[in-house]
Amino acid sequence: MPKASLLDFSREIAGLVAATAPAIAAVHASRHNSSSAVHWRDGLFVAASETIETEDGITLTFQSGGTAPAEFVGRDPTTGIAVLKSSVPEGVSALRPAGRIEAGNLVIVVGRGDASALAGYGVVAEAGPAWRSMRGGLIDRRIRLSASIDPRAEGGAAIDAEGSFVGLVLFGPRRRVLVIPAETVDRVTATLAEKGHVPRGYLGAGLHPVRQAKAHGAMVMSLEEGGPAEKAGLVLGDIITAWGDEEIDGVRDLIRRLGPDSVGKTIALRLLRGGEERRVEVTIGARPRS
Repeated sequence: MPKASLLDFSREIAGLVAATAPAIAAVHASRHNSSSAVHWRDGLFVAASETIETEDGITLTFQSGGTAPAEFVGRDPTTGIAVLKSSVPEGVSALRPAGRIEAGNLVIVVGRGDASALAGYGVVAEAGPAWRSMRGGLIDRRIRLSASIDPRAEGGAAIDAEGSFVGLVLFGPRRRVLVIPAETVDRVTATLAEKGHVPRGYLGAGLHPVRQAKAHGAMVMSLEEGGPAEKAGLVLGDIITAWGDEEIDGVRDLIRRLGPDSVGKTIALRLLRGGEERRVEVTIGARPRS
């Protein structure tokens, strides 16, 4: 590749980072390193939930070096998103959402380390359909990056080659760089801004994994009085083996299905009771807030 082309490419990347950086704030909500947050709109910033260790005394640092206190609005552990509210420097606007993302696409990660912008560069290692997190959150697209980023950039923005917002950057298992897509960020942030939390599905039953030759699933070990499971007629010792037509492999598999979108739905559970197969319809409740 000619030298001039490399210089042009380098300048393009730097220009995209510079254009995105005003919308990224450094977040001080931990006893350890700072992290990053992205201005969503209307004075709301989205951040990585795991980096927000305290809900009081949070401050944001902007590109100018100025700081402002931030109010904790809420978090959704199922998608890893937290929302903060603060003043917004003049001229800072929301990032426009990106379009289609495919494996191999160039992606730039923009975070903030106080007054300095942080940048990471890589490609989309995996692009797939919607999936559920281990805690049951519905993520609209699977986007995993092949990139090395500064830990302080967690909660920053992944942008495409046009500078559009692909999504919020989080660290997944084994420190893999995951992106929570813009459409998930929009949906969850709107709910958190309105309610302060995202309702989660609730059975009202204590469960234990079962892996026998004749049955895999979740055994009912306890029932909460008046809870959805008790109202539906489940009893102690029942082994839940299927959610609708989908077999259940264990407790974790069942919990993943109790995401926010399950609240209020009536689900046919297949179960074993005394070795006999039964079907019970249960209306999923909303988990009480602790």
